Amino acid sequence: MEILNRFLQLPKDSFFLFGPRGTGKSTWIGSVLKEAMVIDLLEPDIFRRYAARPETLLDVVRALPTPKTVVIDEIQKVPNVLDSVHKLMEEKRDIRFVLTGSSARKLKRSGIDLLAGRALLKTMHPFMAAELGSRFHLDEALKTGLVPVVWAASNPQESLAGYASLYLREEIQMEGLVRNIGHFARFLEIISFSHASLLNISNIARECELERKTVEGYIGILEDLLIAFRLPVFAKRAKRKVSEHPKLYLFDAGVYRSLRPQGPLDRPQEIEGCALEGLVAQHLRAWIAYGLSRNDLFFWRTRSGVEVDFIVYGDSGFWAIEVKNAARVRDEDLRPLRAFRDDFPECRPLLLYRGKERLSRYGILCLPCDEFLSSLSPGRPLMDISNL
Repeated sequence: MEILNRFLQLPKDSFFLFGPRGTGKSTWIGSVLKEAMVIDLLEPDIFRRYAARPETLLDVVRALPTPKTVVIDEIQKVPNVLDSVHKLMEEKRDIRFVLTGSSARKLKRSGIDLLAGRALLKTMHPFMAAELGSRFHLDEALKTGLVPVVWAASNPQESLAGYASLYLREEIQMEGLVRNIGHFARFLEIISFSHASLLNISNIARECELERKTVEGYIGILEDLLIAFRLPVFAKRAKRKVSEHPKLYLFDAGVYRSLRPQGPLDRPQEIEGCALEGLVAQHLRAWIAYGLSRNDLFFWRTRSGVEVDFIVYGDSGFWAIEVKNAARVRDEDLRPLRAFRDDFPECRPLLLYRGKERLSRYGILCLPCDEFLSSLSPGRPLMDISNL
């Protein structure tokens, strides 16, 4: 399989690398750290060895003839190995540790804090459009997403259909994260309706016929497994009352489409609109994660319901971004951006749509969405993209 260059830069120091299953962590490490010693905890015999005696790592590393990089793949499988990593770091050996994982759940409970300040935290995301270049096609990305293991499959639709089952089987059921796998499977369907929407846990609990506390725990599992994230509301220097609820997104547009039930009462435009907004969200998250500047991602929504999809705030500037799944820009599409600009005249408003032309209305730049995504790359300010 062809290995594409990723935007993630290799740190010089030890680091954690988290990312959902299939985002290419092991492939990337294999391409940039060809000489590293790899301890793959997904291998049954290796897992049994380190689970029975985590301090085995001390014997292995101390026996290395020369300093090198040690990769421990899927570190969450045996969290106690972190104690040995910490001890080796204290011995000040000239060794870089690379600790990968698809879940932070066990590590949060068992020792990740021991390495605070000693290891950087990096994340791997689905492909960005600019990583794919001419192979990026917006329509296909909206259907099957950009998870590398799905994108590179001979049958992406079939691979995508099995993706959620993989998590249910290998991450949820085998790890014993929930008591009733049937309830969780139902929850996954219901939560897909909250993608790119305000997160109302009480409503979700009612739809699932579960207690609110149970649903809160399920959402926490999704976040720990890195397949969902919350977007907070932008409330800096707020002149109006804003929403108290965050928005929820699944990490990939294709994964959202695979979980979202469809039937005669579901409008395809609504589903594709949420997929498009989610695709922009995952790109902005990756752009922030891979970049060197400090930026944060928010959304803005007033109590009266005026909403701007994304607010980028940080070293790279102050941007308000609205996403519309339409080929034409109407004046009402620009009203939320104009309202936000009235409250925050320092911001630069930007509308992304499905048309083919660059437009400027009321001082707001309107860009084709595929052009914006294809131009978005770490280290490149949004200002450069808007001035193309």
